[in-house]
Amino acid sequence: MRGEVLHYDDNIGQGFISGDDGNRYSFARADMQQLQPIGKGTRVDFAAKGDYAQEIFIVESAQAATPPAQFGRFEAAAPSGEALGLFGYFKRAITTDYVNFRARARRKEFWGYMLFVYVGIALVVAVGAVFDAAIGNFDSEEPYLTIGLGAVAWLAIILPSIAVMVRRQHDIGLSGWFYLLILVPYIGGLILFVFSLIPSQKHENKWGPVPAGVKV
Repeated sequence: MRGEVLHYDDNIGQGFISGDDGNRYSFARADMQQLQPIGKGTRVDFAAKGDYAQEIFIVESAQAATPPAQFGRFEAAAPSGEALGLFGYFKRAITTDYVNFRARARRKEFWGYMLFVYVGIALVVAVGAVFDAAIGNFDSEEPYLTIGLGAVAWLAIILPSIAVMVRRQHDIGLSGWFYLLILVPYIGGLILFVFSLIPSQKHENKWGPVPAGVKV
């Protein structure tokens, strides 16, 4: 659904949207899917749940408003968010999008995240191995530091890893519940790998506008 921001207080992170259906919806900062300024007059796309707005995407800022007659065909293909580098996508995935299971993630975002996750885990395990070797754990005991640090690193990235895979599926028009294919031995992981390689849908879908940086 589309609407217009009536009020937003950044100090408390709450505001109100006037929906195109004539109803008024409240929202919180956590419902914003983009790290962009928002204020009175900003046009947004959102999912209504009762009198509450969720999954909010900015489609037109108040400072750069476009006449409605010209905006109608353009807004459906308006890219959302901000195009980032590989590390930028990784940083966002482990911060603001840590448990974001609702939006979309383009291929570059997904693989940028995966790249730095595996590099980071490899470094953590390497540090543990160095300390284990220094105190002699490899000679007489189990490499406790290597195993412990590796386990902590894996636990830390479980939720954002699931979230980015769910958003990747949303980006190609599939439900995030397809992630449960990971439970199917052998072929489940292969199917999810294929999903991760499919290009973004070049139009708005039920999970949001086209991600920024995707050519439409």
